[in-house]
Amino acid sequence: MLKYQFDWSVVTSGKYFEWLLSGLYTTIQLSLVAIVLSFLLGLIIAMMRMSNVKPVRWFAHGYLEFFRNTPLLVQIFFWYFGSYKILPTVINDWLNKTNFEFGAAVIALTIYTSAFIAEDIRSGVRSIPKEQLEAARSSGFSYVRSMQYIILPQAVRITIPPLINQFLNLTKNSSLAMTIGVMELTYQARQVESYTFKGFEAFTSATLVYVVLSIIITLMVTYYDKVVLSPMKAR
Repeated sequence: MLKYQFDWSVVTSGKYFEWLLSGLYTTIQLSLVAIVLSFLLGLIIAMMRMSNVKPVRWFAHGYLEFFRNTPLLVQIFFWYFGSYKILPTVINDWLNKTNFEFGAAVIALTIYTSAFIAEDIRSGVRSIPKEQLEAARSSGFSYVRSMQYIILPQAVRITIPPLINQFLNLTKNSSLAMTIGVMELTYQARQVESYTFKGFEAFTSATLVYVVLSIIITLMVTYYDKVVLSPMKAR
């Protein structure tokens, strides 16, 4: 019976450690950019979903149904191979000058995650009593100002738990970007395995890093909730 010889040195020193470190940097960069953009886009889609203008509301509903019910991997390939046909030439030129694979992954992760975030935010807004919006409007606030200063701050705080889940899912889903050549953490772990045949060590290290990233994201959002949003609510 063959006995597997563990060798953790391949992932703790030398060039293979540098590969994993480089992959971690790319994963963090990819996740942070997509988290910010998906939250902003999700907020916009949520507002469109609650609009009184029917075409706007129908568009947002179609957006949610389409992207929530399409596998993320399919969407990654869709943007990677089809962006030349869909995106404006200016955006495609910019992607080609920077990092096309990275940009395609950001677009896919942003659009996919924003569809879930939009529904979370909409649920949070609908949980706020309508009387608050009516009181704000009767006090002279426009609809936009009412949402900006009265409703959304409360709704975002309510949706902190589901938002944490979406951000964590996005960070883990970023591993699918390896399929289009983005050299993130999972890609680099696979590279280490290919060169050293130490797959257990490589992917165990990657797994532990993802766990640490998830804990950090949870702590950051929880800190924001307690330090920033709680004082706003108190006032």
